[in-house]
Amino acid sequence: MQRSSRGVAALRHSELQELGLLYRQTASDLATVREDATNRQLAAYLNQLLGRSHNLIYMGHKPKVSGIVRFYTETYPGVFRETLPQTLLALAIFAVTGVAAWIVTLHDVGFAHRLLGPHMMETIEQRKMWTDSIVTIKPIASSGIMTNNLTVAFTTFAMGITAGLGTIYMMVLNGLLMGVIGAATWKAGMAIQLWSFVAPHGVLELPAIFIAGGAGLEIAHGMLFPGLLPRKESLARAGGRAAKLLLGTIPMLVVAGVLEGFFSPSGAPRTLKFTVAAVLFAALLTYLFLFGRPKAKAATADSAP
Repeated sequence: MQRSSRGVAALRHSELQELGLLYRQTASDLATVREDATNRQLAAYLNQLLGRSHNLIYMGHKPKVSGIVRFYTETYPGVFRETLPQTLLALAIFAVTGVAAWIVTLHDVGFAHRLLGPHMMETIEQRKMWTDSIVTIKPIASSGIMTNNLTVAFTTFAMGITAGLGTIYMMVLNGLLMGVIGAATWKAGMAIQLWSFVAPHGVLELPAIFIAGGAGLEIAHGMLFPGLLPRKESLARAGGRAAKLLLGTIPMLVVAGVLEGFFSPSGAPRTLKFTVAAVLFAALLTYLFLFGRPKAKAATADSAP
């Protein structure tokens, strides 16, 4: 009884073999007994026995809190560092596009109007932040922001299956919007207003989008450059790493959504907003680059003869 409560993990190898054999024999006996109408009681017993065995063999493992904690404190930072080149490539695509869009916006007056639309450009030209409406509907806005950010991250990740073209498109699009908005607000003398709004949540939201982009590019890398592995196996391994990358961005985007809905558009002093942003970014870098590293083994050289 104690072993059945712990599942098949508690069984020895020989016991697992015996369980499989008995399960197949019982299933065969049940099929035979069901053909004889006089053996209904025996059929019901065998059916019950088979059902209990099925639940024991195929029941899923219950998630443990310790496993979740281990994933986020050890596994995830390690996977992030292993796939860092892909994340840096996603960041580079975003940055190059953003800088290019900034330059074009400064030299082409109509470019921002065509991309952002007349309503938003009118708001910027009036030196008003389009985010002011968030303050009046904070809970709804925060929920909507989280949903949108998660959608962008999942889409960027999933687009990796297009050999990375879809992922690259998402990074270009986000970089384009950031560059145009940054240049338009700078020309209107609103740069400090924009970046004091973006900074508190952006230090989590933007890295999460870059990591999601890196996850999509990891899928593309496994598909296009399998190396010595069969392409299917290479893609499966890359997909596993990419899925872990995406999973790790969810807490980042949830926290970013809360900040963007409640703190970023608030009337808090700008120095406080930039201070919060600096602390969060330092904490994020510490987590990603220092957590999950193998613990150094105690030196034994001094004790060696």
